[in-house]
Amino acid sequence: METQSTVHHKNVHNKFKLNGFHLDREDLCRVAYSFIKEGEAFEKPVGEFLIDWFDDKPYLEMTTSGTTGDPKVIKISKQSMVNSALATGDFFEIKPGDRALACLPVKYVAGKMMFIRAFILGLDMDFVAPSSHPLKGTEGVYDFAAMVPMQAQYSLEELNRVKKLIVGGAKITKPLLDALKALPIEVFETYGMTETVSHIAARKIGEESFTVFPNIKIAQNDLQCLEVEAPHLIEEKLITNDLIELVDENHFKWLGRVDNIINSGGIKLIPEQIEEKLATKIPRRYFVAGQPDPILGEKLVMMVEGEPFTIENEIFECLDKYEKPKEIHFVKHFEETATGKIMRKDTLQKFAF
Repeated sequence: METQSTVHHKNVHNKFKLNGFHLDREDLCRVAYSFIKEGEAFEKPVGEFLIDWFDDKPYLEMTTSGTTGDPKVIKISKQSMVNSALATGDFFEIKPGDRALACLPVKYVAGKMMFIRAFILGLDMDFVAPSSHPLKGTEGVYDFAAMVPMQAQYSLEELNRVKKLIVGGAKITKPLLDALKALPIEVFETYGMTETVSHIAARKIGEESFTVFPNIKIAQNDLQCLEVEAPHLIEEKLITNDLIELVDENHFKWLGRVDNIINSGGIKLIPEQIEEKLATKIPRRYFVAGQPDPILGEKLVMMVEGEPFTIENEIFECLDKYEKPKEIHFVKHFEETATGKIMRKDTLQKFAF
């Protein structure tokens, strides 16, 4: 594998192919203009990305997902993205000539990174419109693909055509987790964000702990949140809002978000852990959250997507006394990010308590 110091962002590997065609940098720029001028709606952002990637600026501007706050525009170094692509190649043992599928929106970092991995690592990549059924209309076996959970869910019957699949962007539900475990392929859940230039850790489906990539230092601060040092990706230490259990210097367990913690009568509750206990018991999307209460400070409420239905009390017998919802509310549609991640605060604001 080439080292980070030898690969420039304008390099295009001589084994790179897009939809079956060998393309160099000049070819890609021509394709970019064609996509912008005559392409379909999903191709235009790819054209714009390619023009931006091969220009003389050392950075790209990207919008964060907005899961826990307002989306913001940040500048990401192109060299950092090259370094991220090389790290992914090493970690997942991706080789030049491997066949890959790009099926994520290029507006976001995950979609951009699939193209960058293809240029840098020399992949034979098929590029399809982002959809809930990304393998529909494709043929043959792929060595590597990246999907969000919804795409994986709708592709279960065809996923045996993907040797190595990474899934990220939103939480993987327990039923999907079990279905993926049963497949005769390698599936990994990834951890990362725009600020870390895509993923910095991964865990094989079924494992409890995430393994961090080489050259990444992790620590846990006083709030029990993850801190990340990755000089080849980000200049400064990144302090996240992710509650973790630090297993060792290379492994951590993700517990939830510190900004989701509920303080109910002095008892601290982590919503994600409560939701995990209920994972197979409620046949809809749901989450738990805190709402103001004059006695408890915050009361635990459950939000369920869709039309109201009866939820029997026995369902909550797996929970501790303080973890049981005081109220259950139904919302027609949850607010969500482009990758299908539930936006809890926006959904709660939509509902008049």
